[in-house]
Amino acid sequence: MKIISKKADIIIIAVCAALVVLGMAILASASSNMGEIKFGDANYFIKHQFVYGFGVGLAAFFAAMFIPLKFLKKASFILLLINIVGLVLVFTPLGGDFGTSNRWLDIMGAPIQPSEILKLTFIIYVAAWLTSKGRDRKKDLSEGLIPFMIICAVIGGLLLAQPSTSILIIIMVSALIVYFVSGMKMSFIAIMGLVGVLGLAVVIAFSPYRLERFKAYFNPDSDVRDSSYHLNQSLITIGSGGMFGVGYGKSTLKVSSLPEPFGDSIFAVIAEEFGFVGSIFFISLYFLLVYAGFAGSSRARTDFGRLLLVGFSSIIGLQAFTHIASVSSLIPMTGIPLPFISYGGTALVAFMAMAGLMVNALRHG
Repeated sequence: MKIISKKADIIIIAVCAALVVLGMAILASASSNMGEIKFGDANYFIKHQFVYGFGVGLAAFFAAMFIPLKFLKKASFILLLINIVGLVLVFTPLGGDFGTSNRWLDIMGAPIQPSEILKLTFIIYVAAWLTSKGRDRKKDLSEGLIPFMIICAVIGGLLLAQPSTSILIIIMVSALIVYFVSGMKMSFIAIMGLVGVLGLAVVIAFSPYRLERFKAYFNPDSDVRDSSYHLNQSLITIGSGGMFGVGYGKSTLKVSSLPEPFGDSIFAVIAEEFGFVGSIFFISLYFLLVYAGFAGSSRARTDFGRLLLVGFSSIIGLQAFTHIASVSSLIPMTGIPLPFISYGGTALVAFMAMAGLMVNALRHG
């Protein structure tokens, strides 16, 4: 629709604001019980998200909305390099070890997740790289495909070691979409896609916990107390909401049995409290946001701005789909947060910065 293309910047601001506000309300409901148990404060997680997520994210949104895109393009490699250093540092004493995961940096008591920021910096880098003058990144093997696959291999290895498999897939698929829109040779895209699928298959085959998730997906009744537990509880929670839900704050399964109710499973809480109708409303918000980004990309004044819009729309759309599909048993369980809603300060800051850059690209790019 032409009106969405013309008003894409207003739509992006309005939808992101709605998702953030509604997300804070949902997070307050989903996290209250755990906050009381762990910290003696039912509002602990929402207060933390408000300060380190929304507060910093709002500053990031306005900074991203007004930063000159020419400067951002020039600084793209430096930003990605700093981010890669952050990915390496999670394996040092600066990194926070949460069970089997090494995804956080502990900076003066504040946890920062470099892999979440990578969704931002990698798309910026790819958009700048593809639109650099004097080089044929799209069709020349030595200038385009080979260097890109090398940097993807480096980043992929670091993310798999954390492990952050879902984030890796979302980032790489989004980068391929950006490549496709830029006019890259289909043979290059096919090669990268094939290498990615084969590499993922090998990683899953030789990684017991990833393999168990796939087995649970294809046979959810195989081990209901272990590998299939999370999936089954998510489905029960979603089904409990019915058509209109049990009401805000009245979810019982978030307290009794649902794992990660304010993170990896928060959409199940939405479905239980707001039902099928409420779930469709939230899905529609994501669809409108992504559609506005893609539709508005035709308005961008530069190729760099156009590719930023395509890349960030892809990131948001793929991550929202992956979260909702995994808790709904459409795909194997992934453990990926829901954009703008799930608990996680770094993720919220990154997504709000993306929204700011999308508006920037529409107005100045």
